[in-house]
Amino acid sequence: MPQIATNVLRILGAAVVEGSKVSLVDQLDYKLYLQIDKVLQAAGGKWIRAAKAHIFEGDAAEALEPILLTGEYSRTKQDFGQFDTPQPVASDVVDRADVRPQMRVLEPSAGLGNIAVEAIAAGGYVHTIEIDAARCARLALRIAGLDSIPAASLCTGQQADFLDTQPDTSYDRIVMNPPFAGQDDIRHVIHAFGFLKPRGRLVAIMSAGILFRTNKLTIAFRDFVAGHGGAIEPLPEGSFRSSGTAVNTCVVTITAGGGHA
Repeated sequence: MPQIATNVLRILGAAVVEGSKVSLVDQLDYKLYLQIDKVLQAAGGKWIRAAKAHIFEGDAAEALEPILLTGEYSRTKQDFGQFDTPQPVASDVVDRADVRPQMRVLEPSAGLGNIAVEAIAAGGYVHTIEIDAARCARLALRIAGLDSIPAASLCTGQQADFLDTQPDTSYDRIVMNPPFAGQDDIRHVIHAFGFLKPRGRLVAIMSAGILFRTNKLTIAFRDFVAGHGGAIEPLPEGSFRSSGTAVNTCVVTITAGGGHA
């Protein structure tokens, strides 16, 4: 499936979306406008001159979301709330976090615990939080069935909505792959940062949209990462295809206090 140019995604990410209507905020040259119009039509939008906007039959934000997350033409509805982390990506996250034996490690929105398993293998004292009861039960069984757990490691689990969980600033490391829908990944990462000890480190998989979107939430988040001396790095295209999605991703690393952990 053809990829959409980043400048087109940036303009779509800055568009004003109200119900079924998408209004572009930038003055565009005709060639660029044609590219954007092609994407909006592929998503189900139709230019209505009287409204000075593209109009969709249903919710325009829902139609645009898969495009902004995957960078591909799509009219397929997907749930971007949870995609399990492929093992190579989970291992990379734990390596970047530099999880060491007996460190307290949190994986919020843990799903089936793919990142938690890697953190346990590194010797961490891992705590998981997951909102879905069925996933919590499957994760508990999975941890209990691990063939070998380092002597210095352990794992506890909690069923809860992470955003409703009170920060306790007790964790050396936070490793996470939060939900992406509606830019919830930003909200989850900001909330998670409050759980870190001084000099603790957070490593999160996030939507690549944080690299190019220009709405207030995204700009404030990039400023937040920069203000803490953090880094945002794109992951290779297709990193999550084994989990059934073409979503484009990046990895964010932040240290509490901005120094070395």
